[in-house]
Amino acid sequence: MKYGKRRLGLIILAAVLLFSLAGCTDEADGAGMNIPEPDQEILDAFDVVLANTSNEFGFELYRNLVTLEDNIMISPTSIYTALAMTINGAGGETFEAMADMLGMESEALEKFNRNNLARLYKLQEADPDVIINIANSLWMKEGEAFDQDFVDRNQRYYNASAKALDFGAEASVDVINSWVNDRTDGLIEDIVEYPIDPNTILFLINAVYFQGDWTDPFNTDLTSNDFFNGPEGEIPDVPFMNRNDEFDYLEKEGAFQAVRLPYGESERLAMVVFLPDENSSLLELAADLNMENWNQWREEFQTYQGHLRLPRFSMEYEEKLNDVLKLMGMKVAFDPAKSDFYGMVTRNEGPRLYISEVKHKSFIDVDEKGTEAAAVTSVEIRVESAMIDFFEMNVNRPFFFMIHDRETNEVLFTGSVVDPTQ
Repeated sequence: MKYGKRRLGLIILAAVLLFSLAGCTDEADGAGMNIPEPDQEILDAFDVVLANTSNEFGFELYRNLVTLEDNIMISPTSIYTALAMTINGAGGETFEAMADMLGMESEALEKFNRNNLARLYKLQEADPDVIINIANSLWMKEGEAFDQDFVDRNQRYYNASAKALDFGAEASVDVINSWVNDRTDGLIEDIVEYPIDPNTILFLINAVYFQGDWTDPFNTDLTSNDFFNGPEGEIPDVPFMNRNDEFDYLEKEGAFQAVRLPYGESERLAMVVFLPDENSSLLELAADLNMENWNQWREEFQTYQGHLRLPRFSMEYEEKLNDVLKLMGMKVAFDPAKSDFYGMVTRNEGPRLYISEVKHKSFIDVDEKGTEAAAVTSVEIRVESAMIDFFEMNVNRPFFFMIHDRETNEVLFTGSVVDPTQ
């Protein structure tokens, strides 16, 4: 296969945890930039099964969000990493609930953190032809006393920068947003709005930027307009990209067709497009979307000659995740009467800290040359007051997609398109 000619401007993301309450530390050299290479001992102990809990988390999140009416795009990597940073300040029932949702043994926080360090580093270094930058930061309200162990763990295992700011000053908002803008190469310009709520004491921000080349780009001369069968009927004049080529392809009769579109020369990173059968739907596909099935499916792709018609699509997505995360087991973390985030601060009594909102925003644009996308996750915490000779895959109805690392099996992004023109 020939090397792609254009950088797939894929993404980013910024997962932000916005806390409302508690010391501080200066930004360490290199902190808040890419994840540094861990000690060999940490790399040797890397547990793929534990790392893949982020995928199961992402699949469950998608299953609870998917609809037949609206486009969806989320970044499991971003949201999971943001919550992984957060759990380092949780205690009691709050810690147990978050650990269960994140797939972590409750007594194994150190192992969990070490494994995340290796996971993020391996993802970042997946392919020399594909850029994946991962950055984390803590932005703390000036005058609040934060627990140093909490800060140290986020610096040690997530390379998080840490800085105290005057949250009452508009310039502080500019500083945080400038960091987000820089770490996402301008794809996400801001995440914090002025004025900051007076009860807000901390922002934890995760940013991921991805840029790569399609291994085999689509020929723009072959793109033509056609109908897309949306939830409310035919959508006219949708540009469809076309390729006759060899593809990694999978077909489950009566369920779906799937094709893998790799990035870079090594093809380790790829987008997988799932097209539900005409007699099936995104909801039925989502019901089967779990780690057991995904691990089986990804081993069953085989190379076939085929014709792929894939619509160009561009979409923005925004969703408040409070309800779905409560449904997934994190209800106590949102309860100002029961939540326990005292591990973030130097006190263990007094007004509680609780998550007031988890908001996710994303953007993706897919065309013949590549992909450009971005996602931001904001968590706000406040103080209490079969054999195939040739296949034809015409993606002209709602479909599911993901971008994943074929070696570590990390799923960076998942989404579904019901209207390519939205």
